[in-house]
Amino acid sequence: MLVHPRNADNLVSIAAAMKHFSLTDWVVVSSPMHLSGMQQVLLHHRSPTDFTQVVQKVRRVDTLAQAISDCSWVVGTTMRTLEGRPRLTPRELAEMAAQRRDATWAIVFGAECNGLQNDEVDQCHAVSFIPSSEEQPSLNLSQAVVVYAHELSQVEQTSGGGEPLADDAALRKLRASVIAGLMRAGLLRSEVANRGDVDALLASLTRGGLTISEAQKWSAAFLSRSS
Repeated sequence: MLVHPRNADNLVSIAAAMKHFSLTDWVVVSSPMHLSGMQQVLLHHRSPTDFTQVVQKVRRVDTLAQAISDCSWVVGTTMRTLEGRPRLTPRELAEMAAQRRDATWAIVFGAECNGLQNDEVDQCHAVSFIPSSEEQPSLNLSQAVVVYAHELSQVEQTSGGGEPLADDAALRKLRASVIAGLMRAGLLRSEVANRGDVDALLASLTRGGLTISEAQKWSAAFLSRSS
């Protein structure tokens, strides 16, 4: 998933990388006008190729929340460290992805100029970074996609089995239930004041991979405290 990309040429490079590594599903978080403008630039300045045709078919949404609503695991690419959330190299991410039972999960890349913003990173269940020299800590967006695509291609993905894991929409409902229950019990002053505590509690619940029914049971348990 690409959040507010700025460079049209990067879209072509990413499309090429995805084709090389047999990846097909990608989403761009962007306004309709901005994405259409980048697509028009490519149509006018590049010859029609498979890659530009793929760019024309990219799925667009307005917000990151929309993009990840059906994902049970969301990994944001950033050099930041977040308390309570795994911080993985591309290889560690690929190995963990192979072991999980996610039907749908996502890697999220930020804009070329400044990466993922705080509110976008907050929506991720884990973060990942590419170890690099301190003199040049970040890679070009399309180069970063190639690194992750290559690592994912090197591990054998475990076929899904058992009950599906809770997706982001279910986890958001769980978060709301946790906040309501804790505030009702007098253990939480406000979501804003105690955001770190809420994040840490949710991280401990989701770290093992909650199933849909488990998320619903936890949600019901916390809601019973707020009724």
